[in-house]
Amino acid sequence: MGLPERQIRPPRIMNLQRSIPVAEQPGKGRKDRVWFITGCSTGFGAALAQEVLSRGERAVVTSRKQEATQSIVRSFPDQAIAFALDVTQPAVVNQVVRQALDKAGHIDVLVNNAGYGVVGAVEEVSDAEGRQVFETNVMGLLHVTRAVLPHFRERKQGHIINMSSMTGLFAPPGFGFYSGTKFAVEGLTEALASEVKPLGVRVTLVEPGPFRTNFRGGLVMAKKVINDYDPVVGPVRKSMSEPGGKQPGDPERAAKLIVDVVNAANPPLRLPMGDIAVQQIRNKLAAVEREIREWETAIRATNFPS
Repeated sequence: MGLPERQIRPPRIMNLQRSIPVAEQPGKGRKDRVWFITGCSTGFGAALAQEVLSRGERAVVTSRKQEATQSIVRSFPDQAIAFALDVTQPAVVNQVVRQALDKAGHIDVLVNNAGYGVVGAVEEVSDAEGRQVFETNVMGLLHVTRAVLPHFRERKQGHIINMSSMTGLFAPPGFGFYSGTKFAVEGLTEALASEVKPLGVRVTLVEPGPFRTNFRGGLVMAKKVINDYDPVVGPVRKSMSEPGGKQPGDPERAAKLIVDVVNAANPPLRLPMGDIAVQQIRNKLAAVEREIREWETAIRATNFPS
């Protein structure tokens, strides 16, 4: 994603790829493995498709317009299959998944990457603007997951990668609706992970900070502007209207890490991406802990007397 960088100097973190216990050697692909990736026209979806295919694996690449993925298919004609897919249309989703299974034979990894952001104060975002982003980021993810899960359950294996955001754990001003969708994805995914683990299916949430993707290009700005919010939301609107390209996160490195996590013997449920995401999530956790300590006596006093 492409949120504005905060004025922090986060500590350098270790090279995660060196510390992951892997079931397979990183950097080597499985030619029999098939990925189903949504939102492949740009950004993380395109970078991940490129990484997977360059390792010799196969991928079903989807986007709302099939021509947006044709360059991927031209580069890997024997490994890539492209479909037009609007994740908000459950009947279309079910049809595309069936066609993908017919052509590829099976699916091993599902990557729910399709989505976009809305900028505006909570009061400014209209019902229509808010509903559409929830339809795409939350219900769209559910439509695709529900279409693929029967296949995973039948095979007693599979890995679901749900693209969340660092704003799935904290909500900055101007991003209330986008964060709301990602908070929903976090809760649904956490429950799902517990439900499907006994069935042999693994689940990971990816929580990127600012990366050099086309996130800003797909943003919707709330049409309604309330002047009272200008001091807080105005700078966010201005920043998100400017061209990107200076974010610290590298989508290609992120893609490599995602593949290595899928290869890991014990993949994490949550995978923050980048220094800023790590620092901001730690800041949020510390703030929650401080508030609990400050109010703990009163909080505990709400129980019935023992």
